[in-house]
Amino acid sequence: MVSTEDILKKYGSKIERQMRGYDASSGKRSFSKSYEKFRVSMLPEFSRYERWCKSMGNLFAIKVGEKDKRRIDRAIEIAHLNVSTSEVVVFSTMLLFLTLFGGILLFTAIWLLTGVFSFMFLFFIFIFSIFSFFYSSKAPERLAVKWRLKASSQMVPAILYIVIYMKHTSNFEKAVAFAAEHLQPPLSLDFKKIFWDVEVGKFSTIKDSVDNYLLGWRDYSLEFIGAFHLIESSLYEPSEDRRVQVLEKSLQVILDGVYDKMLKYTHDAKAPLTNVYMLGIVLPTLALAILPLASTMLGGAIAWYHVFLIFNVLVPFMVIYMTNDVMMRRPGGYGESSLLERNPLYSKYKSSVGYWKGFFCALPFFLIGLIPFLWRYTDAPLLIGTTRDYSWSQLGLGFLGGGGVFGILTDSAGNLSGPFGSGALLLSLGIPAAVAIVFIVAFREKTEEILVTRNKYKEVESEFTSSLFQLGNRIGDGSPAEIAFLKVSSSVKGTATEGFFRIVNENIGQLGMSLERALFDPKRGAVVFYPSQLIATSMKILVESVKKGLQVAARSLMSISDYVKNIKKINDRLNDLLADIISDMKSNMTFLAPLLSGIIVGLAGMITTILGTLHEMFSSGVLTGEGILAAGGVAGILSIFDVTKMIPTYWLQIAVGIYLIEVVFILTSTLVTIKSGRDPLQATAETGKNLKVSMILYLVVAMGSIIGLTVIGAVALAGLT
Repeated sequence: MVSTEDILKKYGSKIERQMRGYDASSGKRSFSKSYEKFRVSMLPEFSRYERWCKSMGNLFAIKVGEKDKRRIDRAIEIAHLNVSTSEVVVFSTMLLFLTLFGGILLFTAIWLLTGVFSFMFLFFIFIFSIFSFFYSSKAPERLAVKWRLKASSQMVPAILYIVIYMKHTSNFEKAVAFAAEHLQPPLSLDFKKIFWDVEVGKFSTIKDSVDNYLLGWRDYSLEFIGAFHLIESSLYEPSEDRRVQVLEKSLQVILDGVYDKMLKYTHDAKAPLTNVYMLGIVLPTLALAILPLASTMLGGAIAWYHVFLIFNVLVPFMVIYMTNDVMMRRPGGYGESSLLERNPLYSKYKSSVGYWKGFFCALPFFLIGLIPFLWRYTDAPLLIGTTRDYSWSQLGLGFLGGGGVFGILTDSAGNLSGPFGSGALLLSLGIPAAVAIVFIVAFREKTEEILVTRNKYKEVESEFTSSLFQLGNRIGDGSPAEIAFLKVSSSVKGTATEGFFRIVNENIGQLGMSLERALFDPKRGAVVFYPSQLIATSMKILVESVKKGLQVAARSLMSISDYVKNIKKINDRLNDLLADIISDMKSNMTFLAPLLSGIIVGLAGMITTILGTLHEMFSSGVLTGEGILAAGGVAGILSIFDVTKMIPTYWLQIAVGIYLIEVVFILTSTLVTIKSGRDPLQATAETGKNLKVSMILYLVVAMGSIIGLTVIGAVALAGLT
């Protein structure tokens, strides 16, 4: 005898399977179980930092103040780090001690080996140790900002997926699972953690877990919170029309909020970026012009390695700090949201082959730049039977004066100084040129093909919006989805989406596949050949909504089309608003900075050449006579400006060139982040292009100014003699 309970068990499970719609089992249950594995595999950079904290943080414990503990704990939670506050502080403290004692040991070794006791070098060690402590202690906050920049660019798609799903199935839990399944990391990881917190018993319902998660965005994106709360309130609407209106309102809320915040940000960011350019580029470059004179007046207290520490270490870190402050204020909800790791060409992007190609291309320039170094600091010229330096007269260029080509000077005790000459300065241009070539070639090799494919996908996506609208209209007229694809295929000929619809029709008509297999078959599915997130998600929504009826499917597709058009309009408008800031900073970086740097290098070379030539002329007795000494005071001037105490222009130019390369890296990354959020592919490609333009201009201007100002200085000195 079959009982009522047996019948309910038998048919209850069958009805549940039929009415389930979206299969949440592949999402909800796996979200919690795979959370840790997923987090570690997607975020290796965070895992490395965690390992460092774990390895040093267990040595001892530090009690952290309540205020700092709240700040660090919040950053740890946002960045999904598996560390404690004490481990973060202990790691920073250990890094302080390691850099301090390591620097002191290095300083002591240099002192014992060379006899040089430099207070400035010791000062830099203390400054660097303190900086490393504060920089590492702020690491959780930087990682949290990095997480938010990427996650916030996926806010609008997240709300879109939930709204589209809930339009045909008013189930909040399944809608969040659907969004988590189709979003890209890191926001998908946040949504999966919502289920994780329910699974481990931290919260009893998905709504409670979502509300707790939204608290982390209350100081960062109120429009995201408001949109979610509107979605939750739609569950309590008695009327179907009213429920749909509330869902549509939620998407409009986040779109309007993103637009308003980006509008304000475009006005607020202009002044800080101008300060970055003036304080980080103009003033340091101008300071380099007076360094040769300053070093002589200070009796050689400022050496070339001090210039490297200041302009290639400290100043770039100051610029990074200033630009990070601008980027941290960038609002969320807008920017590039595609995941680079899912691109089929990602392995080529990660490959190091481009760096080897760049190395071999740059090697000749690097060897040319090393010639003055070898002639000054090694016995290479003696081994090949030449002198350390030649005069311009020996090369048939006597009109350039009697100084040396390399400007390598020898005092009465046989000590060498230099190279100060214009010839060494010209050859030194090969060093920054070689460094730039390595990155230019490598970045082009890494990004050229992958950018072409991504731009192709974006072109397809831009045309796919209108195709979705047509497809929704055909399905809304009562045509089955399979027939609707055939009708739309004939109307999109000649467009980028023609191939997609042709593959779907071939799979259905010739291979007899179902609609779902025609789209998502691992070998022949149309989505496989068009790996676009928009296309894949739209077709997934189509497959799921068709189960609810043709009208539901039609409304879903047309809604996606409308909202994607709105997002595109907002993106275009925001690009227009950001155009002034981006174009100004790009012109400063690629034109004004290299132009100014090249002229400054030429001026520094002319000053050093004039003083060096005067020194040679006075020492050799060319400038004798009471009139010249009384009128010009050459002897007094040369006693103050001892050319042997100057910073060699060879090292000065190398410091300027490397600093210019660092500036291009920092500012390009900043501008890409401001425009598109965190987009490493675009940042890499833009860095290579900007580096190419900047370095070509710098090398041309520097070469021209060195030659031109050297000739002018030689003519002036010729008149003196």
